[in-house]
Amino acid sequence: MTKKLQLPLWTIAAPVVAWAAYFGNSLSLGLFYTLFLVVVLIASVLAAVHHAEVVAHRVGEPFGTLLLALAITVIEVALIVSLMLTGGPETTALARDTVLAAVMIILTAMIGICLLVGGIKFKEQEFRLQGVSAALVALTSILVLTLILPNYTTSEAGPFYSPVQLIFVAVVCLVLYGAFVMVQTVRHRDFFLPPGNDGNEEAHAEPPTTRTALLSTVLLLLCLGIVVLLAKSLAPDIENAVISMDAPKSLVGVIIAAVVLLPEGLAAYRAARKNRIQTSLNLALGSALASIGLTIPAVAIVSMVTGMTITLGIDMKATVLLLLAQFTIVISLATGRTNILHGVVLLVIFMVYLFTIVAP
Repeated sequence: MTKKLQLPLWTIAAPVVAWAAYFGNSLSLGLFYTLFLVVVLIASVLAAVHHAEVVAHRVGEPFGTLLLALAITVIEVALIVSLMLTGGPETTALARDTVLAAVMIILTAMIGICLLVGGIKFKEQEFRLQGVSAALVALTSILVLTLILPNYTTSEAGPFYSPVQLIFVAVVCLVLYGAFVMVQTVRHRDFFLPPGNDGNEEAHAEPPTTRTALLSTVLLLLCLGIVVLLAKSLAPDIENAVISMDAPKSLVGVIIAAVVLLPEGLAAYRAARKNRIQTSLNLALGSALASIGLTIPAVAIVSMVTGMTITLGIDMKATVLLLLAQFTIVISLATGRTNILHGVVLLVIFMVYLFTIVAP
C-alpha cells in the first residue's frame, strides 16, 4: 500500500458515467440500456465503498462509519419522502415497509454475513461489548416505539398514531438517536474503537491527504446519490420482473432497500474479512439506528404538512420475525466474541423473512 491513498481512476469515472447514464435514460433504448444502468449502478456502489474507506481512514473510527451511515440514510430518507409526496395515499405504508426491510437486512443479512465470513476465516472475532450494547439499547427502544406500539394505541383505530402521538414519537426518536451519536463520538468514543491492535496493515498506513479525503467525500456523496436515483429509475423494471414471477409487490421494497444498503454492506463485509469486526458492527448498527431514527421524524413532518395518515404498525408475522432477529442479535453479541454459528443463525432468519414474503 502506498503511503498516500491515491484514488483509482475508475472510482472517479464511475459516478460521472452513472450520472450521465441516468440523465440519458430518457432515450428509452430498451433492455440493453437497462442492463447498462445495472452495470453503472454496481460500479457506483463499489466506488462508494472505496471512497468511504478513504474518508474513514482519514477521520478515524468511529467517525468514518458514522459518516457513511448518515450519508446513505439522509439520501434514503429523501427518496422515501419524494416517493410519498408524488405517490399520494397509496404510499402511506411506504416508510414502514422500507424501514422494516432495511432493519431486517441490516440485522440479519449484513451482520450475519460479516459474522459468518469472520468466523470462517478467523474462528473468533472480538469487539467492544459496551459500544454494541449502547447501540442495541437505543435500537430496541426505537423499533418497539415506531413499528410495534402503534398497533396497541387506542387514539386511532388500526396501526396508526394520532398526530400528537406521531409528533411525540418523532421527537423521542431524535432524542434517542442524538444521545447515541453523542455517546459514540464524544462521551464514550473508546467504546466503539477496535479492542487492542487489530493487526492489519491499514491501521498503520499513513492517512490520505486532506485534499484526497475531501475529493473522496464529494465523490462518495455523488455515488450514493446516483445509487438511490438509479434504484428508483430501475424500480419499474424490478416490479415487472417480480410480477412476472408471481411474487408479492412487497418484494420490490426489499430489493430496492438492498440496493440502497449495498455500499454499507460491502464496506462491512470487507472490514470483517480484514478482522475488523468492530468496524462492521459500528457500520451495521449505526446504519440501522440512523435509518429508523431519522426516517420516522422526516415522515412525521410530511404527515403534518400534507395531512396524510402514515401507517407505522407492522403485522403479527413481521413482529415475530423482527423480535426474533433482535433477540438473536442480543444473544449473539452478548459476550464480546463472535463465531460462525451466530452468522448462520442470523442468515437463516433472513431467509425465513424472505421466504415468508414470497410465500406468506
